[in-house]
Amino acid sequence: MTDKGEGENLAAPGDTLRSITIACMTDPADLPAPTPAPQPPTPSDDHHALPERTRACVEELLRHHGADRPGDNSELVELVFHELTNMWSEEILQGIEAVAREQRVGLVVSGFAARSGELLPLRAGAPCLSVQPLLASALERLTARGIPFVVYDPSTDLSQGTPYVGATNFRGGQAATRHLLGLGHRRIAMINGPDHPYCVARQAGHLAALAEAGLFPEPGRTPWTPITFEDGHATARQLLSLPDPPTAVFAASDMQALGVYQAARELGLSIPGDLSVVGFDDLPVAALLDPPLTTVHQPLREMAAAAAGLALALGRGGELPQTGVEIATALVVRQSTATPRQHGGTTNGTA
Repeated sequence: MTDKGEGENLAAPGDTLRSITIACMTDPADLPAPTPAPQPPTPSDDHHALPERTRACVEELLRHHGADRPGDNSELVELVFHELTNMWSEEILQGIEAVAREQRVGLVVSGFAARSGELLPLRAGAPCLSVQPLLASALERLTARGIPFVVYDPSTDLSQGTPYVGATNFRGGQAATRHLLGLGHRRIAMINGPDHPYCVARQAGHLAALAEAGLFPEPGRTPWTPITFEDGHATARQLLSLPDPPTAVFAASDMQALGVYQAARELGLSIPGDLSVVGFDDLPVAALLDPPLTTVHQPLREMAAAAAGLALALGRGGELPQTGVEIATALVVRQSTATPRQHGGTTNGTA
């Protein structure tokens, strides 16, 4: 991986390759009636291959824009990451790499040296796929250089007409809380993430599910906190130490749910005997926990593939019939949730 400095053109002098630049800047601190739930991918010899329905969607997108011809290695997909040290970036990279491989375009991975939402100067005419919140000035730079862009899972409000790919976060939050309510839980806390659109949507889904059951959250039972193990742990310790603690916790990310697991162990609570836990993301680690984590599957790899398809279509001169694409989330029930034990406490109208 090469690390480019601010202000340095990523194209080598005399470079004649026609490039499709995809800039993925990931931030570990930021780091949804529903459509039919996606089925787990069928095991195959190539675990990086796209699920058939995702491949079909990408191919249809490219066909729609007359951009379905495979590349001949004269196109280059350039990935510019903030860093590659978290589980989200691995899933995103695999989704984009699968599209690039199937479309027979080259793939280059570069470092991201800029900070505070600014972009490195990318190759003129090549599309940009951003996972990092971008300042308005960065978007203006992209436009000024003739670089069409697609925003991946936007964490800030976008201006009208900005292309993006996201997930059905509201329905995901709603499904998680409906599951806990269906098991009989009434004291349900939610550990939310930063005040970003996708976290706001997850909380709105959670609150909608409570309202359906005639419940409303008590003050302090839906705290906002960064999406980290440490903050999930600290917040869970506070919630579980209350005089009337929750019997279930819905975390806005799997990383926060990991912190909930740690807090429960420290307090001598069993999962799911004393506490049910639901996460959000369905990162690979979720199935490896003890007990395996019930979580909302966010199709990170499929979202990345769809965004790469949009970027390729734009880079090949296509126009988008719609600027926003949302891919369905789905609840994955494992062994971290169960019927609550009867310990008394408030159950009439509060959560």
